[in-house]
Amino acid sequence: MSDRDQYAESAAGAEAYDRLPDAVTDVFGDEATAESAYDLLTVDVPAADWLTALRTARDELGCTYFDWLSAVDEPGVGFRVCAHVAALGTGTVRRLMVRTTVPHDAAVLPSAIDVYAGAAWHERETHEMFGVAFDGHPHLVPLLLPEGFEGHPLRKDFVLAARVAKAWPGAKEPGEPAEGHTGPKRRAMLPPGVPDPNEWGPLKGQLPPAAVRPTRAARPAAGGSWPFRG
Repeated sequence: MSDRDQYAESAAGAEAYDRLPDAVTDVFGDEATAESAYDLLTVDVPAADWLTALRTARDELGCTYFDWLSAVDEPGVGFRVCAHVAALGTGTVRRLMVRTTVPHDAAVLPSAIDVYAGAAWHERETHEMFGVAFDGHPHLVPLLLPEGFEGHPLRKDFVLAARVAKAWPGAKEPGEPAEGHTGPKRRAMLPPGVPDPNEWGPLKGQLPPAAVRPTRAARPAAGGSWPFRG
């Protein structure tokens, strides 16, 4: 068999996997949607259908292997909670991402431990990192963070309090003067989670307002030239 034939056979075999046996709405319900990207099939379902979708993945698609569960904080959208499962036997689906979204102000889902027992530790981590609650979890206590830690550090609105007392150690912003030189500079952009020291922390309201960035001169009209300075 030539290399071309082997490649064609491999490609044909790959197309036979990671696809649903029927329309996604027939398998996961009327409100479910599906997409495939980076060789991963993802099914989105409403939060109310979260456990039903996981049972469908396990019982009807053969995805009996639980890999991981986590979340993504998307401002203006909510928390996207994802569970990655896999099928170890034969079937049309080898790997599947089941995903749902819960709002920031009501971040609650039923626990998946009755469907996948291995989700217990992952739900604990997701709870402490994002603040998503999992109803029915028997031991939803911190897993990684030290005792007494306040807040959920993987949320986009989490403030890195240490940066209030210590300057951001990253590279200088373009336009900032070199060390030892003074002069106007543009206002530095703060990375996510780094608060403005004049709005939060021990120096709140005590710092002078940031300098206004100078306005650029208008560009010359087409065919014109910049004024010559002798």
